[in-house]
Amino acid sequence: MTNPIKDIEKADVILITGSNTTENHPVLSSYVKRAVTFKGAKLIVIDPRKIPITSFATSWLRPNLGTDVAWINGMMHVIIKEKLYDEEYVSSRTVGLDELKKAVEKFTPDYVEGITGIPVEELETAARLYAGASAASILYAMGITQHISGTDNVKSLANLAMLCGNVGIPGGGVNPLRGQNNVQGACDMGALPNVYTGYQQVADLAVRERLAKSWDVGELPQYPGLTATEMMEKAHAGEVKALYVIGENPMVSDPDLNHAQKSLENLDLLVVQDIFMTETARMAHVVLPSASFAEKEGTFTNTERKVQRVRKAVDSPGDAREDWEIISDLSRRMGYPMTYRNSRAIMEEISQVTPSYCGINYDRLKTRGIHWPCTGTDHLGTPCLHMDQFTCGLGIFHAIDYVPPAELPDKKYPLYLTTGRLLYQFHTGTMTMKSAGLNEKEPECFAEISYQDAMKYKLKDGDFLKVGSRRGEIRVKARISEMAVEGTIFIPFHYANAAANRLTNAALDPTAKIPEFKVCAVRIEKEAK
Repeated sequence: MTNPIKDIEKADVILITGSNTTENHPVLSSYVKRAVTFKGAKLIVIDPRKIPITSFATSWLRPNLGTDVAWINGMMHVIIKEKLYDEEYVSSRTVGLDELKKAVEKFTPDYVEGITGIPVEELETAARLYAGASAASILYAMGITQHISGTDNVKSLANLAMLCGNVGIPGGGVNPLRGQNNVQGACDMGALPNVYTGYQQVADLAVRERLAKSWDVGELPQYPGLTATEMMEKAHAGEVKALYVIGENPMVSDPDLNHAQKSLENLDLLVVQDIFMTETARMAHVVLPSASFAEKEGTFTNTERKVQRVRKAVDSPGDAREDWEIISDLSRRMGYPMTYRNSRAIMEEISQVTPSYCGINYDRLKTRGIHWPCTGTDHLGTPCLHMDQFTCGLGIFHAIDYVPPAELPDKKYPLYLTTGRLLYQFHTGTMTMKSAGLNEKEPECFAEISYQDAMKYKLKDGDFLKVGSRRGEIRVKARISEMAVEGTIFIPFHYANAAANRLTNAALDPTAKIPEFKVCAVRIEKEAK
């Protein structure tokens, strides 16, 4: 997030898109509710489903799946045409406005309605509302990123925020809501194929030389590694022979699970390190039991870039060990000694090799978290990014055109499918499905379907359906709901025994290599009694 969570309550306007905030981020959603209810903020929600947060919205736009670039460009078309953008901010802090103007010129409200289904008046009203705010905050999540155009979607939101001067101000920003705890921290530590810790580029010779010296190795790779999706493809092709999976359950969370299963089965060695025996761990040749968050020392970095201490509360069961100890032992046995006394020593190394963390240490984290970048031990941290200037100097507008989803409905597969999460289950259910209370609330998978489609297919609530795509088929119960939009069904992805990702499309964003979980074509069939 460019801004801290508390800044949400400083916004005059909040725009939420691609985020079922109350169910996926219930604590953070309370800031939105307070801002609207007690502080007079206006809320714009842009989502195909009638998600719970729409009850707080001043404006709710319901776009067709996978059309985000079109409606964002449409809003910018209105803002530019009506000269509602922040001319002073744009001229002093950005470059590329002329190219942006050319790119959005064709995205008239009428043209956008033809792509997105958003009525002209609703698009114009939302554009004026956002542009008219002194401070407007954009919140988004995986409903924006999990598309073949995910990178373009995020860049387009950044365009919109910069156009109206909403980056680098309290109450503004472009704020991604992360999908799991410490996703931000894992990325910060270099758990991406093209960067080392602190987003230092693998291709940068000076970075490689500095880190090689710190780690006492002769040379570091100069080319990026593989993304998770690329690893699966290489495993399927027999080019990757071994895979080491830590804290992830791809046998539920990956797209096109039939393909993913064949990929894992094709490996010579599959190692899984986790706290429970997941669906993926059951396929592994070796399982390494690891400690949970409550059984170890360390830090987590949350969605607002705040680094926070976690302290051991209980001992680990059985043979479970802390992740760093397992990795260090493996490294030593493979010829590179990692000799850390404890987690504090690891944090000391992090601060030495990570510029954005260089002022953060355990002693400073005793009583409060610190937002990175923190550039010295006397630095208080940086809750709000880009206050004076962007990291690269001037903010760059990107001219982006609309690209439709990789797969659209047709006669054989006439419905859209989108996937997501529920309040009472989490991710692949590894932890939440061990709770009787949570399972009582949401015990099984379902397909959320509109009243119109239920009538068309002669369905009643609770009827069993076969849902099929070009990749697979699952059996679920029908849940008729006003949240659904005609022509689209929603299936939560948590449930391994009816895994939505047996249906989803593995088509990738060309830049980020993220699969298009949020859009594919399916057919449904009522199961005979």
